[in-house]
Amino acid sequence: MKLALAQIAPVWLNKEKTLEKVVDYIHRAGKEKAKMVVFGEGLLPGYPFWLAHFKGAEFEAEHNKKLHAHYLKNAVCIENGELDPVCKAAKASGTAVYLGIIERPQDRGGHSVYCSLVYIDASGTIQSVHRKLQPTYEERLTWSPGHGHGLKTHPLEEFTVGGLNCWENWMPMPRAALYAQGENLHVAVWPGNLSNTNDITRFIAKESRSFVVSVSGLLCKKDIPKETPYYEELLKVLPDHPANGGSCVAGPDGEWVLEPVIDKEGLFTTEVSIERVFEERQNFDQSGHYSRPDVLQLHLNSERQSVLKKL
Repeated sequence: MKLALAQIAPVWLNKEKTLEKVVDYIHRAGKEKAKMVVFGEGLLPGYPFWLAHFKGAEFEAEHNKKLHAHYLKNAVCIENGELDPVCKAAKASGTAVYLGIIERPQDRGGHSVYCSLVYIDASGTIQSVHRKLQPTYEERLTWSPGHGHGLKTHPLEEFTVGGLNCWENWMPMPRAALYAQGENLHVAVWPGNLSNTNDITRFIAKESRSFVVSVSGLLCKKDIPKETPYYEELLKVLPDHPANGGSCVAGPDGEWVLEPVIDKEGLFTTEVSIERVFEERQNFDQSGHYSRPDVLQLHLNSERQSVLKKL
């Protein structure tokens, strides 16, 4: 089965233009006969890089309020059909999609954002929306914590695929929740840095005896639109390359199938075979013959959380 890794930069914090770029890359993946294409964390409309470099924790600061308002206006409301172009592209190309978005959901009032990983199957149907369980460090200044509703796996040809956002991949229990649902093709999405993907991609592959696809974003200062609030100030404080990629694929033995790609935008493809999973599960199957549910069990609350329950 062919997979495609879309390591691209957003038109930073511009939902419409970034959406056009995502749709274009889905069609490219379809032309390559890829069965799935994966994009980086929060790619639509972009990762909140200003928080770490522009006094993101300064309370009541005008620049933080204006940037946050700009972020909300460019976040994705799925209920309003804002992913319809992605769904149509997936259906037209016959390619499943994992896409990292900044979601502004109506079921939580419509004024907070979540780092969400959306799975759309080859028929163009949204099958899961996983809101990141725990935003990391400065991310907590803008993203809200998610829940277990989207911790799901999906059939993809002969594989069972699941995915997590960035440092969620370091959390043993979310990984175990996906393993227990039969996952053998794991998707890990990142904002973009080799330091994130270089070690953990191979580690998860060896732990799970699965293929692991890590996909990162890119960002250079040239990707920041001039209409972004505090554009000049941001250019002064941000590094030249806030995100350098690092997308890669490891096999179920922990060895590289596709080594990390750095500072290069494009669509990268590779082949995976379910036979390799079967071979490596012979001596270790973490949710099968090498598990002890009589001693250790994991409980997953998959209910979508809301402040309002209608009776």
